[in-house]
Amino acid sequence: MPSFTVFRGSKEGPKQDQTSKPDQLTGTQVFVKVTASGLCGTDLHYLAADVVLGHEGVGVVQDVGPDVQNLKKGDRVGWGYVHGACGACEQCIKGEDVFCAQRRLYGFDDTEQGSFAHGAVWPESHLHPIPDSMTDEVAAPLQCAGATVFTPLHDVRADETVGVIGVGGLGHLAIQFAAKMGCRVVVLSGSESKKDDAHRLGATEFIAMNKRDENTKPTPIDRLLVTTSALPDWDVIMPWMAPKGTIYPLTVSQDALKIPAMPLLLSGVAVQGSLVATRTVHREMLRFAGLHGIAPWTETFPMTVEGIQKATDALNNGKVRFRAVLLPQ
Repeated sequence: MPSFTVFRGSKEGPKQDQTSKPDQLTGTQVFVKVTASGLCGTDLHYLAADVVLGHEGVGVVQDVGPDVQNLKKGDRVGWGYVHGACGACEQCIKGEDVFCAQRRLYGFDDTEQGSFAHGAVWPESHLHPIPDSMTDEVAAPLQCAGATVFTPLHDVRADETVGVIGVGGLGHLAIQFAAKMGCRVVVLSGSESKKDDAHRLGATEFIAMNKRDENTKPTPIDRLLVTTSALPDWDVIMPWMAPKGTIYPLTVSQDALKIPAMPLLLSGVAVQGSLVATRTVHREMLRFAGLHGIAPWTETFPMTVEGIQKATDALNNGKVRFRAVLLPQ
């Protein structure tokens, strides 16, 4: 069996290992040569786990199984956090495969495959075509970060006001998507340090939360994307929401979501959970990003043990501006 290099988590930190590709692929299996991988905050949770790391993968198809229908050798594809579903349950039939009870998720399933690797084997159903206009370095972070922020925006109207809390790995992409969709974009950030960045990305209004006072009143927000690791002060945020507005908490947090009840009730504000994109929305996101030139701001690192350690340390310390991308050596 041919083998290829993978990088997995361990209690001692990331380590290099080998895994095998089957001599003969079966069913709809596709073997992909990895050309770039994004580093996501979710990866930090698995650095000490015995799994192959990474879930923002981009690569080139090298081989396909006998039942593959659309992909062929040489095609550029990407994959993200969800890499499998049953295809037959109610959620799958409705196109909501990310909520399938048998969904296969990074860190939980198929832990011998990942994007911190020189290759990976995935089902055709969860590999997404990469637009020709998009480089691998640009495409990789879109597989999770892009999919995460595009999901609550994909059906937005151009006359809506979108609020984005945080100008970081998720937030800087959310600003770009919302701006290219024609929306007014209100950015809420801890200080003025990223004000220029926010306006370059497409922000219409910018509020530095450490400078706000009782007279600070943004345009009422129809959709609010919370992209920061810490939850905001809801007593401050709720009066800024438009009637019938929706709040989308997007980052992973174990903290309780405590929102004052009366502003929620009196203004009909909704709080909507959101995971990553369904396959349909994921591919729509890639096409939209390719058409409108939406691109993450990236820093590249070599895909080596040392490079992965350096990248994860930088991300842990808040030093990445704004997405790290690992490139196989």
